[in-house]
Amino acid sequence: MSGQPGLGERRRNHVRTSIAAIGLAGLLIPGLAGAADIFQKVGTFDGQFLKIGVGARAEAMGGAFVGVADDATALFWNAAGIARIDPDKSEFSFNHAVWPAGLQFTQAGYVFHIKRFPGAFGLNFRSLYMDPIIETTAFQPNGTGNTFDAGFMSAGLTYARSFTDKFSAGGTINFIHEGLADFSQQTYSADIGTLYDVGALGMRIGMAISNVGSQVTFIQKNARIPAIFRVGTSLNLMQTGDQKLLGSFEFSHPPDNAERLNVGAEYSFQKFVFLRGGYNINYDSDGAAAGVGFHIPVSVAGQADVDYAYTDMKDLGAAHRFSIRVLF
Repeated sequence: MSGQPGLGERRRNHVRTSIAAIGLAGLLIPGLAGAADIFQKVGTFDGQFLKIGVGARAEAMGGAFVGVADDATALFWNAAGIARIDPDKSEFSFNHAVWPAGLQFTQAGYVFHIKRFPGAFGLNFRSLYMDPIIETTAFQPNGTGNTFDAGFMSAGLTYARSFTDKFSAGGTINFIHEGLADFSQQTYSADIGTLYDVGALGMRIGMAISNVGSQVTFIQKNARIPAIFRVGTSLNLMQTGDQKLLGSFEFSHPPDNAERLNVGAEYSFQKFVFLRGGYNINYDSDGAAAGVGFHIPVSVAGQADVDYAYTDMKDLGAAHRFSIRVLF
């Protein structure tokens, strides 16, 4: 009869309802966990710098990016995302964050393709560092005249490919180094991610597991690095001829703290100016975030994006991020 939905439409509605129910359950169930266990886990994992988000665009959206992951910063958020970059192009991104307490965080990523080889490859480098520290002792509290360094870095190789026009998957192998004065340690970790296009409203569902690694020993202390599970989605809330509003949310489960939720949005006008905002929910320090970006054609075949993000870190002050991405 006319006016009644067909079998195919009813099945699609059922799938959409199921996805929504699963997502809601994923948000509610973790809230039932006891708070006592949370405090028992805080400070028990090494490699905390691996949690620092990459890219002004993603962080301006409150870090809700695992379901977006459509540029070179996907090397951090969701390796599957680099498979969505134009196979005839390469992309380079450089990201710098001014962190509280005089810390600096820098990341660079490069995504490229090899002819006659399916999929995309990526290289990434991250570093958290500070200015040299003056060495002091109990007998020389004003300094010995020497300085020492402290910092962390990681470098990774990523491969991802699309298996259908809707589904892609990828993985990364990372080398991690930590140093303090004459002490240092190295270890390895792995990341995996998937990205699925639902189809309706440009909706995507992303999943990623990051920092899967072994136990490490630093100055005779054993610890593990923080493996993090993320799942999230993004969809077009509005799209007209020259305007678009992208919304995203993400649930994450760190091993040493409470479950967290990130929500964000990105408004674009004529694919030139981008206004972004988001919020980090249930974080000890991160709170509201906002930012702006500009898309600039630099040649007939190339284009660049320049982005800025501000994150309120509550009692710690604020973090400022600057990014540039070049597609060529």
